[in-house]
Amino acid sequence: MSIFVYADESGVFDYLHNDYFVFGGILLYSKDQRDIMGRKYLKAERDLGKNARRSKNGELKASTLSNAHKGRLFRSLNQVCKFAVVVRQQSILESIFSHPKSKQRYLDYAFKIGLKHVIVTQISEGVIPQDYSEVIDVRMDEHTTATDGRYELREALEAEYRIGTYNAQWNKYYPPILPLLSGVNFCLRDSAKDPLIRAADIVANRVFHYATLEKLPELRNKVIIKELP
Repeated sequence: MSIFVYADESGVFDYLHNDYFVFGGILLYSKDQRDIMGRKYLKAERDLGKNARRSKNGELKASTLSNAHKGRLFRSLNQVCKFAVVVRQQSILESIFSHPKSKQRYLDYAFKIGLKHVIVTQISEGVIPQDYSEVIDVRMDEHTTATDGRYELREALEAEYRIGTYNAQWNKYYPPILPLLSGVNFCLRDSAKDPLIRAADIVANRVFHYATLEKLPELRNKVIIKELP
């Protein structure tokens, strides 16, 4: 078994003008499943035809597609584990938004805690074994995090999942969820060149849309959702 995570974001992290920010993505459990899903998603994109609205570089992004086309692409992921982290920005300390570094640290925290929730859920359902010992491969759209911050995020993910973390304020230790994990690989990808990053974009956009309509419960049988704070 190998765990591959593809993720993207939807919304703007700016509490003055936005209520929600969303990370969305998919989990795949083998190289074969990854490759098959990549081909399947490419076919789903091609099946939209020439009328599908594309971005300036020719990419099929959720921000340019019609609701009908986004719905078709979302349904093409029916057999895949989909997840989302929904951040309610009005509930966050305003000081977090005061500096790009503090904003990035919070977004890293939100992503690692949200993905942890997904992994714990999959462990409880028997999809991921508690003794999983391979690497978790995380791939995000290259605009999602600053290039110089990717190492910090990788280390944060590995500490949270393999080593465990300690909260000094509450004097509490959180044990690792996958103590035998070999490590975490993390890389930024150009969504124009990676169909599974585009698939993550569709998931993030769908959850963002439902969050703004206050209809998240309608998605919970299709997407594993973690809400923060």
